[in-house]
Amino acid sequence: MAVKSIYSKYFQKSKVFLYPLLGFKRGLKIIPSETYLAWADVIKTEDMKLVCLYHPNKSNEYEKYEKNILLKHNRLYDIKLIDEHNKIFIFDFSDLKDDWNYFLNGKYSKLNNKYKGTIKSFFDVNSTNYVYVNSYLHPETFFNDYADALNVDIEILKSVGELCSMPDIKQETLIMKIANLETNQLIN
Repeated sequence: MAVKSIYSKYFQKSKVFLYPLLGFKRGLKIIPSETYLAWADVIKTEDMKLVCLYHPNKSNEYEKYEKNILLKHNRLYDIKLIDEHNKIFIFDFSDLKDDWNYFLNGKYSKLNNKYKGTIKSFFDVNSTNYVYVNSYLHPETFFNDYADALNVDIEILKSVGELCSMPDIKQETLIMKIANLETNQLIN
């Protein structure tokens, strides 16, 4: 499937390129509402942690998922209860230093081929999202499509080498404080 138009809105790069590397199946009912590369003054991008914001509820389904999947995940680094409606699960990617740095620098095509396959398999092969993600991971195959859609010389795209913007660290940073649930005050 060819790319006919360019996706121009910002999207959480961490959700598209890193979250799939956790190995969760596509279509799960319980997913993070958002993912981040940093958390205000708590975690920096250099820490190589994926911050996932979940909204726990008292349902058996959520509690079972948390107990059997999230808490047993081999990348789980830490958990922070923000308040009764928000819980942070932090996953460690420090073993993927080179790929993490490629990701931070917007060099998605340089990611390890194994991880590219994992990322692509997270998306439905018949979806538009799959086509875009595939074009970001394998830009050389899509330079002509993008050159046509953007009405630019293909050599410009080849000189840049990537077809997706770098992560916007400001948008990829969680701004949320932990509440003291006993006193209902924020903790710094």
